[in-house]
Amino acid sequence: MATYYPPLGFHFKVEFNGISTKENDIQFQSVAGLSVDIETEEFAEGGENRFKHKFPVRSKFPNLVLKRGVVKDSKLIDWCRDAIESFQFEPIDLTVKLLNEEHEPLMTWNVVHAYPVKWSVADLNAEESKVLLETIELSYNYFKLI
Repeated sequence: MATYYPPLGFHFKVEFNGISTKENDIQFQSVAGLSVDIETEEFAEGGENRFKHKFPVRSKFPNLVLKRGVVKDSKLIDWCRDAIESFQFEPIDLTVKLLNEEHEPLMTWNVVHAYPVKWSVADLNAEESKVLLETIELSYNYFKLI
């Protein structure tokens, strides 16, 4: 009998520091991009023809991609529009919290210095009956697991 069960990934929220705490601005369908790669640099040693040495150089973080149903009257979208339409970027920190059945955080990722780089709305299609999704893509410096 197992004594540990891994948490499920469907109960989470995203909080944007200083933007909005409204229910509509913290609920998302999906969050992608919480990963990190280590870039390496190759160095060829004279006389060694079997391999090249690889040295770690820096961490590389992909964009954070958030998806949700389109929300009217959203402070988060106002922040995105300021960046995209007026080219006024105000980077913020945000947290992604994985929640348990009592809505308490199990794990928290602190995303540092995020700003919008893309905002899109899914295709409109009269042949389908599904929720209209918007996608917000954020560039950020790094994240820390708290």
